[in-house]
Amino acid sequence: MDEDADAVAELTADHRAVDALFEELQLVPSGRPARRVLLDRVTVALVRHAVAEEEYLYPAVRRHVPEGGALADREIAGHAEIERLLKDLEGRPPHDPGFDALVVRLINEVTGHVHDEERHLFPLLRESCPGGFLTGLGARIRRAERTAPTRPHPGLPGTPPANRLLAPGAGLVDRVRDALGGRGRF
Repeated sequence: MDEDADAVAELTADHRAVDALFEELQLVPSGRPARRVLLDRVTVALVRHAVAEEEYLYPAVRRHVPEGGALADREIAGHAEIERLLKDLEGRPPHDPGFDALVVRLINEVTGHVHDEERHLFPLLRESCPGGFLTGLGARIRRAERTAPTRPHPGLPGTPPANRLLAPGAGLVDRVRDALGGRGRF
């Protein structure tokens, strides 16, 4: 992504990248090991994206968008459900009888969440934020994604300040686990 992209453009590009991974995942026949590899890529992308939104986007929504607190709370609740699905999928091999059904649920949850953000939340944010604010927010989101966890952590807080303090540490531990286990070499 362009290093000068504003927050909405940055997050929308993340959405398109996840859409592409979902399309690729759906082309792989059930039970194949490649489904696990693709799901790991989806997990990394979704967790990093969600952490960045929770650290920076939703606080901005609370501050700048009318009735932003309720909107942010609804989006964070959506993230929690997605994270629970990712956690459930994390330990399942692709030949597990429940794997494919959980993947379908994940795709449906993420697609609904993305649709809501792009059709409702992002336009409200553009209308409500002062000039230049979204560009600075985009830079903070990119930085957060680089240090964010790569695995689901449903127990981590979804709101500042605790999430900003704990997510980078969890991210470091995840990246060490990924390096030692060979996960994440995509």
